[in-house]
Amino acid sequence: MATITDSPVRSERTLRPSIGAIPLSFLVVLFLVATANQTFWAKTALYFGGTPQAVVIFALGLVALLSAVCITLSMRFVAKPMFISLFLASACASWFMDRFGVVISVDMIRNAAETTHAEAGNLITPAFVSHIALFGVVPSLLVAWVRITHRPFLAKARANAFFVLPLMLVAVLAASTQMRVLITTSRAHHDWLATLNPVGPIVSAVRYAASTGGEVNIVVEPLGRDAHVVAPAGRKPKVLVVVAGETARAQNFSLGGYARPTNPELAARDITYFPDTTSCGTATAVSLPCMFSIHTRATYSHRKGLSTENLLDVLSHAGIAVEWWDNNTGAKGVADRVAYRFLPDNADPRFCTEGECSDGILLDRLGPWLEGVTKDSVLVIHQLGSHGPSYYERYPEAYRRFTPDCRTAEFGDCTREEIVNAYDNSIAYTDHVLAIVIDALKSHEDRFDASMIYMSDHGESLGENGLYLHGAPYVIAPREQTQVPFVLWLGNRDRASVNRACLKQRAGEPASHDNLFHTVLGLMSVETGIYDPSLDVLSTCRHVISS
Repeated sequence: MATITDSPVRSERTLRPSIGAIPLSFLVVLFLVATANQTFWAKTALYFGGTPQAVVIFALGLVALLSAVCITLSMRFVAKPMFISLFLASACASWFMDRFGVVISVDMIRNAAETTHAEAGNLITPAFVSHIALFGVVPSLLVAWVRITHRPFLAKARANAFFVLPLMLVAVLAASTQMRVLITTSRAHHDWLATLNPVGPIVSAVRYAASTGGEVNIVVEPLGRDAHVVAPAGRKPKVLVVVAGETARAQNFSLGGYARPTNPELAARDITYFPDTTSCGTATAVSLPCMFSIHTRATYSHRKGLSTENLLDVLSHAGIAVEWWDNNTGAKGVADRVAYRFLPDNADPRFCTEGECSDGILLDRLGPWLEGVTKDSVLVIHQLGSHGPSYYERYPEAYRRFTPDCRTAEFGDCTREEIVNAYDNSIAYTDHVLAIVIDALKSHEDRFDASMIYMSDHGESLGENGLYLHGAPYVIAPREQTQVPFVLWLGNRDRASVNRACLKQRAGEPASHDNLFHTVLGLMSVETGIYDPSLDVLSTCRHVISS
């Protein structure tokens, strides 16, 4: 009877192969180093100056170091969850790093954590799913299937030491022989070690978790409580529309010299364009709150943004009606204390599908809102704009001007020319949206004095140096991700109060997101002790003139 009872157990163990924790650790490290680090090894070969010997020695040292760490941590009840987590995390990170040139930084993780289901869905392509299955799920299932044999604690400690100490020695020797190359490369190329997968993403995730944990009990400090509007009695209400653009880069605005006619409608309006404007960050989660913060890019931090009232609060303190319309992934805390509308919640079938709406929904709502304005008002419109990789979904068929355009979120199925065509079509549609906003404001100038400001939150890489999308750490970000379009339209009254020659000269000088806070206060005639005229792009030109 005992033999019959035990046979299923023996059969199960026969079907499930056994492997020791130490050899499994070696196999996991070799798999990750070989399959999840295409970008890292390409950068290593490039930055090491084409010296294969140095690359080989560094690779041996890296494998030794990572193996020592995994062996040390490969304890019972820890090894399997750890290895499976490494497989899944590295597969996901390698897809974005190898395919788009993305660096998984703290800000990138924050941006991903604050995204919507619709935005995330644009990135979940069949190719992505296949990649995760092959390099994440399959090895995870294998680790889950096998039996890992563990020695008793003291025996395991002795066995681990037998391997870990020599491995650490190999790592130290490899590093010491290549110390000059390692120091030079890490100092000159801040993106290098950040692409080591999964080490770089894990470090960023830990830093993100630590930062969010410290933000739980933040108290928002008041700002500009002395703000008030200075205006002559009996004047008409002032209305300002601030359009927070999405993923528009200055390099593809024909207003700034781009060869293609991506801005024909704005070019026909009396606007001022600031061609040399830089963003506060390279991702929405950073740039958007920074744009509306009193802090400049040099002094801004995510914690400061959360703990200080912003431009919208100051306008409210001055008695101005403030409203935020969102057609993107949310206001990132900027609109927490003002009227807020998340337009995709409307699910208007004329504009919306699968949780996303075209920017046409903004124009549809703008007319009725303007009809109801009776006092000084600021409306912030947060566009969907040119958010990638599904550029083709950002414009209607009538604005499919540059063809052939990439009609998928999977860039690997398109040529770079097709990707740029789709992106340029999205910029052309933004041009149309802004032109209609201007026309709507002009049509109501008998009732109020109107103006419009447009600034994109960040730019976009379109294949330059192998990079796509955005979110690169600012210190290494290319200009394509940090140079953004800035458009200013002034209504009759504001236009008459500004010296046009002075404004044209000012537009030719550098500008940035730092200017938005104070330029808006100036346009809305808000007086407060926190207003800095040196950051108001119109202040010196108002002083020069006139009538």
